[in-house]
Amino acid sequence: MLHRVAALVTPPQSTFELGCVAEVFGIDHPGVETRYSFRVCAEEPGAVATKAGYRMFVEHGLGLLAEADSVFLTGWPDREARPSPRLARALRKAHERGARIVGVCSGAFALAAMGLLDGRTATTHWRMADELAGRYPDVTVQPDALYIDHGDVATSAGTGAAIDLALQLVRRDFGAAYANDIARHMVLPPHRDGGQRQYSRVPPSRDVGDERTLSPVLEWAEANLHRPITIDELATRAGVSPRTLARLFDRRLGTTPGRWLLRRRIQEACALLERTDATIESVASATGFPDTSNFRRRFADEMGTTPSAYRRTFSVPR
Repeated sequence: MLHRVAALVTPPQSTFELGCVAEVFGIDHPGVETRYSFRVCAEEPGAVATKAGYRMFVEHGLGLLAEADSVFLTGWPDREARPSPRLARALRKAHERGARIVGVCSGAFALAAMGLLDGRTATTHWRMADELAGRYPDVTVQPDALYIDHGDVATSAGTGAAIDLALQLVRRDFGAAYANDIARHMVLPPHRDGGQRQYSRVPPSRDVGDERTLSPVLEWAEANLHRPITIDELATRAGVSPRTLARLFDRRLGTTPGRWLLRRRIQEACALLERTDATIESVASATGFPDTSNFRRRFADEMGTTPSAYRRTFSVPR
């Protein structure tokens, strides 16, 4: 059975934010099994104005939310406005019966206004983060995060971060290998490291140098995940000191070298668990964990489950 995705549009609709969601869930990717259905709805069906200056015709109304497994609010243009009683009721009913509710960029304001984010962390575009925190003090806003996924409710940062969150939800639904296939067809990395600080705070002139320094190192590390890699070794390959390397990672990727490396190892392990019959010991060794016990512990910390349980859930029939 297909996972049913409904994208709720609000005038004037951002075509890019809607397009990000549609590209992940609504496009048939050649050679990739279709596991989602995708439809668009509006509180008032018909011609919906867009920020691009044209109108789009939306066939479905809020009744679509009663059937959806995931509902995306693809932006909320008037951040001071609260969802109408009719819309709030439809969204709450969907949430109560188990549908996942996702606020893309400013869509977090609608979720917060309904109380769905009370006592939780959330994110939005970095330019709106202070406003969201000030308007809804019961929400803990993380302005640097690209997305935050609570399972039943999720939020993303601005525009392109909708793709980061969408691919995260695909990983949650059907595993890392399936998400990787979709990302590959979109010519995108399956997981973008770092947070919004790389876009909001770093001067462009420094970005160029950081990219030239880090890119070859990251590519080399990706090709050598099967063996131990030290931070000193990464620094030597980058031609900088370990302390400078740490600053580059923080500035460019919003994380540490060790954290980045661990995440990449676990992602590779997920793909092997899904698509091969290799033993857990072999998967651990192939992703740079000579100690299987350490691999199991690290995997559980990252994924919230054991390698064996992950394989049972996401393994691809062979």
